[in-house]
Amino acid sequence: MNKFLLTTVAFLLISISVFSQKPQKLTSNQIFEKIEKLNFLGTALYIAAHPDDENTRLIAYLANNVKARTGYLSLTRGDGGQNLIGPEIRELLGVIRTQELLAARNVDGGEQMFSRANDFGYSKHPDETLEIWNKELVLSDVVWAIRNFKPDVIINRFNHRTPGTTHGHHTTSAMLSVEAFDLAGDNSVYKNQLKYTETWQPKRLFFNTSSWFYKNEADFKNATEGKLTSFDVGTYYPLKGMSNNELASLASSQHLCQGFGRLTTRGSQKEYVEFLKGDKLKDKNDIFSGINTTWNRLNRGGEIGEILYEIEENFDFVNPEKHLPKLMKAYGLIDKLTDNHWREIKKKQIKEIIEACAGLYLEASAESSSATPNSIINLNFEVLNRSNFSIELVSIVSSIDNKKVKKEIDLVTNKKLNFKETITLKTNTYSDPYWLRKDATLGMYYVENQNLIGKPETPRETKVLFNLMIDGNPITFTKNVVRRYAERDKGEIYEPFEILPKITTKLKDKVLIFSDDIAKDVVVEVRAGANNVKGKLSLEVPLNWAVSPKYIDFAIKQKNDKNAYTFKVTPPKNQAEGKLKVMATSNGKVFDKELVEINYNHIPKQSVLLNSEAKIVRLNIKKVGNYIGYIKGAGDVVPESLNQIGYNVVMINPLEINDKNLHKYDAIVLGIRAYNVVKELKFKQKFLLDYVKKGGNMIVQYNTNRNVDVAAPFELNLSRDRVTDEFAKVTVLEKEHPVLNFPNKITQNDFKGWVQERGLYFPNSWSKEFTPILSMQDKGEIAKKGSLLIAKYGKGNYIYTGLSFFRELPAGVSGAYKLFANLLSVGKSNIEVKNKIKQ
Repeated sequence: MNKFLLTTVAFLLISISVFSQKPQKLTSNQIFEKIEKLNFLGTALYIAAHPDDENTRLIAYLANNVKARTGYLSLTRGDGGQNLIGPEIRELLGVIRTQELLAARNVDGGEQMFSRANDFGYSKHPDETLEIWNKELVLSDVVWAIRNFKPDVIINRFNHRTPGTTHGHHTTSAMLSVEAFDLAGDNSVYKNQLKYTETWQPKRLFFNTSSWFYKNEADFKNATEGKLTSFDVGTYYPLKGMSNNELASLASSQHLCQGFGRLTTRGSQKEYVEFLKGDKLKDKNDIFSGINTTWNRLNRGGEIGEILYEIEENFDFVNPEKHLPKLMKAYGLIDKLTDNHWREIKKKQIKEIIEACAGLYLEASAESSSATPNSIINLNFEVLNRSNFSIELVSIVSSIDNKKVKKEIDLVTNKKLNFKETITLKTNTYSDPYWLRKDATLGMYYVENQNLIGKPETPRETKVLFNLMIDGNPITFTKNVVRRYAERDKGEIYEPFEILPKITTKLKDKVLIFSDDIAKDVVVEVRAGANNVKGKLSLEVPLNWAVSPKYIDFAIKQKNDKNAYTFKVTPPKNQAEGKLKVMATSNGKVFDKELVEINYNHIPKQSVLLNSEAKIVRLNIKKVGNYIGYIKGAGDVVPESLNQIGYNVVMINPLEINDKNLHKYDAIVLGIRAYNVVKELKFKQKFLLDYVKKGGNMIVQYNTNRNVDVAAPFELNLSRDRVTDEFAKVTVLEKEHPVLNFPNKITQNDFKGWVQERGLYFPNSWSKEFTPILSMQDKGEIAKKGSLLIAKYGKGNYIYTGLSFFRELPAGVSGAYKLFANLLSVGKSNIEVKNKIKQ
């Protein structure tokens, strides 16, 4: 690999890591590419349903080869998916996947948008999807995205004409796109949006088709002959030292929580789009044909074009600062454009170029990564001019308190300027994800502020405006306040600066299970977001539950320090459930949020505020056996859930499994997707099966059917069968089987209150040794009997289940706990039960 390619790849890898908070430091090649993009005035919008649905090959091609402004509208944030890298699910998973999408766009050159749709899990038909989503609200969000982004062309990832053939969210995204294409230009539709934006009519709508949507390549060719526009997305970019499809692979690989890490690919590769509606193409090979994408598109844009096209044609890669006078002249002309939309887009683009050509470094770094509303913070400033041009720092302005500090300092070439200032965080708003501030429904997030709808993350309030004079011309650069520091084992780190509550609280468990009417200790952790916080801590419990003491005084001296406080919670005699809420009161203000910090290397650190509460369940449950071995898979909190009902759960390191150390466990449980992600299992399976053969009880939770062998003792074939309706009727096939009767009697009531789904990736065929226990089905489908299979193997029992215990147990679903306790008890004797009850 040559030095140039190494440099380029290294830059890409750095830019997509946790250290991506670092300011851009563009090479001459990258400056030139931004100039090319500056000189193209065309926009494309790609629309699909989830993170990782987007075709990064086509997005990268449009953004980097065509040079179009290219956006991806994902209707959801992927909240309903699974997480291969950690325990976060639902809204926390949506936060991770949002950041992974932003990381992907940082690589492929696109921009990111969302609707308010909540990803409630797999859906088999658009009818089901639109029963749960609020169609009018999601459609309005698609119209809003079109009106704001103003695309010339829209490309759908999925086919709107084939409902029921793929994920219901997929088809729905295309159906809503087709409908919104016509509505966006109608000023009688969603008139409230027109207070903030204006109507827009895209020119063309396409479907990004491929043989994937057909049975085979021949069917694809026969159905689309003469109807398609194609692109070779394998084009090579000498300035990057890589091909477009390599770039696209790097972008896709940002979706790590979904297991999208992949090899890069190279060479010629075709992508196809099918024209659906709008103005027909004048040039079949150019989706922008007939659309003016030059500076002449704008009134008085020609004068700007004359300057910028000349810079592009004669760009000096060795000395880019020589272009600063003409760039500043073009900037002044852009600032006077009457087209507000293009003026703001092109001002942002040309300012990035000017900053890079001047070698400017502008930074405002806080001494801590967070502070509380209305507090005073210290900022460290660094300003550096690495060009030979005359540049003056006129003033700095804090956006959050409008504090203006005059500087009037000439920036001497390559002489760093450091100084300190204080600002006041004049706000009552936190910097947490805006879409999580109000309680969501199963299908929708609630966002009051119209101008926030669609934004990928909460706009930062804490910004600093650097007012400069470059070559005698005024220009302002705006920078987010960050926290910059170093750690010896990591080097320089940049983190987002957050505005967070003075007090946050945390319950260790989000579900508290009481298996009897004996009081439990409930520990609340209090975290100080500032120095010297104090107040009163209390718990709110449902009727017939009791808590003592009524409140506890707390005091914490140092910011970020945490203290733990213990309450006694007593459940009612009979089965019941409700919510336990934590409240901390200080100076008359109630603090009722938990701070969740998400910190992975491939995305910036995230601070999420959730309601500080837990579900509390008084559950009449019996169990047999106590010592459970758990082999972690893709990440779930099933072990913690089992601990809640009194099991002693021990995490088993797969590398340490041998023929002598498994017999001590009453049962062994494999976490979700264990065979998908734990490579060592294929070498340890013989020991696990031997454990079963000698009388052990092994429960294997769901695995995907993608090139995986669960190595069951008898024939067992995984499929993509699933039951997505959490309310689907469950039919018992083996009423007398011990798993439904021992030690807990399982009834239809135990299948009530399930969340998101019944289960997924059920086996669809198996040998006669397996006994199917349950049958269930989604509307309009045949019954599926593979959700729970039990086989006697030697003296023990091998159990395979696709039931979504990994969702139900953390949600405190009583019936799921009882059924799982029975699974752990399969093969145990009544004597053991009686002994356990006596204990």
